[in-house]
Amino acid sequence: MISQRVGTQQDAASMAALEARAVPYAWSEQQYREGLAAGNLALLFHEETALVGLALSLAVLDEAEVLNIAIDPSRQGQGLGTQLLHQLIETLRRQGIRRLYLEVRESNLAARALYQRAGFLQTGQRPNYYRSASGREHAILLEASL
Repeated sequence: MISQRVGTQQDAASMAALEARAVPYAWSEQQYREGLAAGNLALLFHEETALVGLALSLAVLDEAEVLNIAIDPSRQGQGLGTQLLHQLIETLRRQGIRRLYLEVRESNLAARALYQRAGFLQTGQRPNYYRSASGREHAILLEASL
């Protein structure tokens, strides 16, 4: 059974560890600590005591940016990313957020499809933004109205 809660400073190490399992070039524990200290919202999905999903966002006035979404590799492809994104959107909507932005690696086709299904539209790209094994790759910029 999946449970959800808001993350705190005490979750920074487990958040960094989860993201490191899920993606290359993950945020460090210190980056999570700094983001949480700055007031970023972290939604966490747990299964028993194991962290299986996280979403981190930054809100300013009536806009927000998704900073990170990660699902444990053992649980990917089971719809948790969709559930987590929808829960984040609903939480932000209740906080008065009207526009949501994010960027995603051009090569991350699964995430791009998830965001498209959730109503995100491509608004641009940042050339050579992300580090990759072969050098650099573009970031695709997306946004959605809430």
